[in-house]
Amino acid sequence: MSKQRVATWIESHFSQQVEMLKRLVQTPSDNPPGDCTPHALVTAQLLRDVGLEVETFTVPDEVVLAAGMRSATNLIVRHRFGPGPTVALNAHGDVVPPGGGWSKDPYGAEIENGWLYGRGAAVSKSDITTYTYALLALIHSGAALNGTIELHITYDEETGGATGPGWLLENGISKPDYAVCAALSYFVVTAHNGCLHLEIAVQGKSAHAAFPSSGCDAIEAGNRLMTALYRYRDTLAEKHSAVAGIDSPTLVIGLVEGGINTNVVSDNLVIRLDRRIIPEEQPEAVEAELLALIRDVEQQLSGITCDVKRILLARPFTSSPASIELANIFSQQAEAILQKPIPLVGLPLYTDARLYSAAGIPTIMYGAGPRSFLEANGHRADERVHLDDLHRATQIVANSLLTLLQEKSA
Repeated sequence: MSKQRVATWIESHFSQQVEMLKRLVQTPSDNPPGDCTPHALVTAQLLRDVGLEVETFTVPDEVVLAAGMRSATNLIVRHRFGPGPTVALNAHGDVVPPGGGWSKDPYGAEIENGWLYGRGAAVSKSDITTYTYALLALIHSGAALNGTIELHITYDEETGGATGPGWLLENGISKPDYAVCAALSYFVVTAHNGCLHLEIAVQGKSAHAAFPSSGCDAIEAGNRLMTALYRYRDTLAEKHSAVAGIDSPTLVIGLVEGGINTNVVSDNLVIRLDRRIIPEEQPEAVEAELLALIRDVEQQLSGITCDVKRILLARPFTSSPASIELANIFSQQAEAILQKPIPLVGLPLYTDARLYSAAGIPTIMYGAGPRSFLEANGHRADERVHLDDLHRATQIVANSLLTLLQEKSA
């Protein structure tokens, strides 16, 4: 009967949930630039309006600036049903800038053919509402649960998580026993890739273009270095992950900047690269491998130096026996609602889930959305979530928490 009461409550309040999502999408929270406190304050008021107690945690300026942001305020809702484990439900309110190519207003939250469009509609403002209304359904259904459910609404997933879950966990603001992070509805994520971002500053010596031999060309040196990096990239296809949904490591050179003028031999070039790390790899070993390659090229070039700076090291998110047990609960409850197999998979991207996992917390990813990030247009024009998926995911999350916390109370 508890699940039926939960389903009835979600159904009768779904229009309010959609209105909350529309408000969240209509309030910009682009990161960069990362001025996200205004959105957090709007979200906090929306949560209070539905009867939840909200704690706000403003991140110190020095931490925010180090993450390349302007402001960040994290929100936590804690509801204790009884003695037992604490489950954190984490969704992020920051979004990538909309970019071009939209057929809809990226902040319009327009609904067409059952799809709600807008930046953050799928990644992951939808799951702020999924988790909120799952919690509300459990509260109002009078479910007899042992444990505490927390909502963690954070604002820097797009820039690494250091001011969000990383900051909350490091400062002991929350110590959950389980974590569920935002994702889509037709699979449960139990692992994902890590990521290494390196910046390589190639330094040479400028010269007049009429006398190029009197200088040391940083752009030419960078060409040599990029050629070596692309050859290294091609070898990565020989490595394969055993995790379903993750294949080989990848390397992308995503940014190249340099030069002085058309008629000057360049004395500088900056290269930024992205190296995705599969769960079986050791991040330190990957970084050492790349540094050795860069040093080898540097030694072959006269008058050239290469200064390497680590921009980001996001460790892979890996599973544990306890996280697989949690994933199986969500998979079973999703299969019961969606009437189709819901596999446990890995993803080639990286998320804040890794921060909970690295803290020793059994962690999975599950939320509202279609069958793939491509179908959701995540990080692309016309990002969207189908309202049927939003509705069903809310019920699945509530049923899964009901199952977990009833099991833990038995």
